[in-house]
Amino acid sequence: MLDLGGPLCAFTLARDFHQAGYDIRVVSAEGGLVRGSSGIAIDTTAPSPRGHVDTLMVVGAPTPDAFDQQTETVHLVRAIAPRARRKASVCTGAFLLAAAGLLDGRRATTHWRCAPELQRRYPAIKVESDRIFIREDDIWTSAGITAGIDLALAMIEEDCGAETSKAIARDLVVYHRRSGGQSQFSTMLDLEPTPGRIRDALAYARAHLKEQLSVERLAEVANISPRQFARQFTAETGETPARAIERLRCEAALPRIEESGESLEQIARQVGLDLERMRRACLRIYGLSPQALRRRSRGLDNQDSRATP
Repeated sequence: MLDLGGPLCAFTLARDFHQAGYDIRVVSAEGGLVRGSSGIAIDTTAPSPRGHVDTLMVVGAPTPDAFDQQTETVHLVRAIAPRARRKASVCTGAFLLAAAGLLDGRRATTHWRCAPELQRRYPAIKVESDRIFIREDDIWTSAGITAGIDLALAMIEEDCGAETSKAIARDLVVYHRRSGGQSQFSTMLDLEPTPGRIRDALAYARAHLKEQLSVERLAEVANISPRQFARQFTAETGETPARAIERLRCEAALPRIEESGESLEQIARQVGLDLERMRRACLRIYGLSPQALRRRSRGLDNQDSRATP
């Protein structure tokens, strides 16, 4: 339900209160009432057999298996897609785009729990399991459930400008906006060390990002030798201590880069990096430099292409 309701609410607010010319329709293969995952019936219309479609967005189901018998819906997606300016999925809706052949050879994401299954079923897709949303040409895919709101806000920003998107985020009382390259998880949750010394060392690191956080210092916090700490850390988290600390620092820097008026040099110092190291780390983790992240968050990358849909 939230896969549908989140983006639907964002686009409706844009239409009703911010003069965006969206004509919104909820469509199913046969039209009529469709029972949602929460047991609530949704009134849908049958698809139009012809005509331009601006945005085709497909929503997910509790599990990918729910789509196995939905051949009519797959045919519908395949038929509408060539008429749509852009195509998108929310959560496990990526399985519908994939079944329709729209994701072959592309990067895509879905709910983290279902990402391995998407990769297994459709090996031609490059699945990136820890992204909020991914845009590749005219195809957008988003992570689980609430990430559909992030995707919708990004589309509204592209169509109507950053101020409108920010206003809608305020109306929805959500953060404006998690960038597409941002991880679905916080670093602490993503690394998932077992309770104990390694988790304690990570918690210490997060609270002391401005300080020198060498393996020796973290090993001292964990009360084990540096060699044992490095080995145990990698075994429990799948990352080296240096890469994990870099991720923690970028995670702390990102909201300040996107929302604050601080200089990038100031932000880098506050999280224990210099500007060049922060630039390289952001490129590696988010796929964009700090400057590009800031520009995008303020709608400066698409000023010349803004148009009311």
